[in-house]
Amino acid sequence: MHAAPLVLALLITLPPALLSPPQGLAVETARTVAPSKGESEELPLKDLRTFAEVFGRIKHDFVEPVSDRELIQHAIRGMLAGLDPHSAFLTADEYKDLKVGTTGEFGGLGIEVGLEDGFVKVVAPIDDTPAQRAGLQTGDLIIRLDEKPVKGMTLNEAVNLMRGKPGSVVSLMIVREGVDKPFVVKLMRAVIHVASVKSRILDPGFGYLRISQFQARTSEDVLKAVARLKEETKGPIKGLVMDLRNNPGGILNAAVAVSDAFLEDGLIVYTEGRNADSRLEFRAGPDDILSGAPVVVLINGGSASASEIVAGALQDHKRAVVMGGQSFGKGSVQTIIPVDQDTALKLTTARYYTPSGRSIQAEGITPDIRLEQVKLKASEEGDFKPLKESDLARHLGNEDSGDEHSSKASNPSRSGRPSSKSLIESDFQLSEALNLLKGLDLMRRRQARL
Repeated sequence: MHAAPLVLALLITLPPALLSPPQGLAVETARTVAPSKGESEELPLKDLRTFAEVFGRIKHDFVEPVSDRELIQHAIRGMLAGLDPHSAFLTADEYKDLKVGTTGEFGGLGIEVGLEDGFVKVVAPIDDTPAQRAGLQTGDLIIRLDEKPVKGMTLNEAVNLMRGKPGSVVSLMIVREGVDKPFVVKLMRAVIHVASVKSRILDPGFGYLRISQFQARTSEDVLKAVARLKEETKGPIKGLVMDLRNNPGGILNAAVAVSDAFLEDGLIVYTEGRNADSRLEFRAGPDDILSGAPVVVLINGGSASASEIVAGALQDHKRAVVMGGQSFGKGSVQTIIPVDQDTALKLTTARYYTPSGRSIQAEGITPDIRLEQVKLKASEEGDFKPLKESDLARHLGNEDSGDEHSSKASNPSRSGRPSSKSLIESDFQLSEALNLLKGLDLMRRRQARL
């Protein structure tokens, strides 16, 4: 059912940026993986000799003393970094942060980040955080941290510089597409409390559901939010906009449960990897919390991982219209494997697929309706308005309205709706999604009368 927790939670977040909320946890015991059929079981002795030679040279010749433990940890990190952008070795502090992060509370700036060409790239700012309030955007490149060049740092090293005591200030030098030169943004570190679900009524009968991340309680919060919307509308919801823009991902279970809430049956997502235990299928149970009312899902380049699962599932089942831009394209699953009591391995173990069998790895979800985010400005008072029949002297009245000659009869060009006007100005994509919902609802009601 919708709110029932699943036994297994897999990590499917964006790059390992622990200044942003670590998202999801799968605890497996460490195990020895036997070579697949056809793979050589012989150790590459020549390469091992090379490794031992380099290890010895560093120990003997490096300008400063370095411990064996430190060198081995560097070797492990390098081994994982060479695999893909998402696998990593987690130290005791990083592992602890990862487990705490699934609750939606963590310390940092409130951005999901990754590495691109040696620089730290902003994948998505998180709602109501210092990064979001300072105006950081998806695609921004961080090239300096407190005057220290980022080039050459590992992602964890850069993240550690951005982390710190709440109330302290960190300076980020940003390169942004379309801006002529780098600029500096100063952010005050804070304890980030992420409310993953927000909702409101856009228009009578039409609701808005914003999911900023997929956390342990997200599916439960979605059910409560929809129930509140129904109470506010004092009846069934005519349509819902689900906003997944700049949603960097989270826990697979939460994505499955949210998808399940709007589906009555069928496959939601499945995963496949090299090992048999990486093959998993997740299916929807009965009951659609909207009883078939139309849904529009908004996505963009910052929508990744778990949010792509939801968008892909609802799109494949033709349960929702997906609008916006191409999503990020992260279609891999990370499993957390404890190494000992304090450290763990975050390893990419599978790819996930939408119900129709699409892998969105490095491709993303293609929206049904592409829609750029543009800014519109409403015309100012006093601008020329087209002349209408109702403006003419001695015009004939409309007998149905009971008003013979009044030019103050209902005139859409004059009455206007401040709420709609402000929505168009503040969020064009959301305004268009609402218009589409109204059209879908109209068609649905007309078909019901046939």
